Amino acid sequence: MTEPLVSVSELVKRYEGRSGLRRRRPVFALNGVSFTIEQGETLGLVGESGSGKTTLGRILVRLAPASGGSVRYEGQEILALAGKPLRALRRKIQLVFQDPYSSLNPRLRAGTAVAEGLEIHRLLPRREIPGRVAELFGEVGLAAAYLTRYPHELSGGQRQRVGIARALAVDPAFLVCDEPVSALDVSVQAQVINLLKRLQQSRRLSYLFIAHDLAVVRQLAHRIGVMYFGRIVELGSAAAVIRNPRHPYTQALVSAVPLPDPRRQQTRIVLQGEPPKPTTQPPGCPFHSRCFHQLKDARCTTELPLLRQVGETQAACHYAEHDSRP
Repeated sequence: MTEPLVSVSELVKRYEGRSGLRRRRPVFALNGVSFTIEQGETLGLVGESGSGKTTLGRILVRLAPASGGSVRYEGQEILALAGKPLRALRRKIQLVFQDPYSSLNPRLRAGTAVAEGLEIHRLLPRREIPGRVAELFGEVGLAAAYLTRYPHELSGGQRQRVGIARALAVDPAFLVCDEPVSALDVSVQAQVINLLKRLQQSRRLSYLFIAHDLAVVRQLAHRIGVMYFGRIVELGSAAAVIRNPRHPYTQALVSAVPLPDPRRQQTRIVLQGEPPKPTTQPPGCPFHSRCFHQLKDARCTTELPLLRQVGETQAACHYAEHDSRP
């Protein structure tokens, strides 16, 4: 049995709080996240703002340190890498940012921005770089005329294509896509999703696709992980999570996905109550204050539910076997 391309185990991230000389309570961003990603697979990670999705992505590309846990890439622990080994890792793992405009240097032409990776890692002789950059532009669907344009002269979709070309320039095997279509129009979203699908097939890429919209994630993901308060509360194949979610929070997210058939009606689950504060660790289930499950009881406030197999998915709920949807 081959080892997964990416293996994350019990990943923890705390932000230590300070105000001047006064120490404040730490903010708990990740509270023991574990998952794997196979070669050529897309894991979609969904959840509301503040659930820890972006923090997780930044740790995987080594833009933020972890407070604990393990991240292995091709069997190698990467959280302690530094110097040349870390530089080599950055060729294999690349990040596609949420906001393509702020991720591009406004003083650099698009072609120059894409060429930077090739120059930094010395992947080609200097005379061959312009030709390779033009090939990358063609691969992401941009004409050669866009090579000399500045970011402000491009549309949002074109800027995101430049960002994808820049990530592909160093020939990575794994892309962390941090809400790459959330800032784009719906029609442009579909174009970028189709581009990512095509690139995955042609290059056999693996993706961690971070988003808050299940309707977008299910178009691309093979598996879906649902995050809440720094934990994965449900994990399974995209079809199983959408068709038969077991965790109440996932059920609420699925109920908000629009149905393409106007003749079908779906009951929207509106969550009540307040989520826990990020500076505290509730002793029980972090979702219990907003949970609508009919079997919710005192156990939910005192005992943390662990991720376990329930039907076709894994769910972190004491009563996941019992459907609580209205």
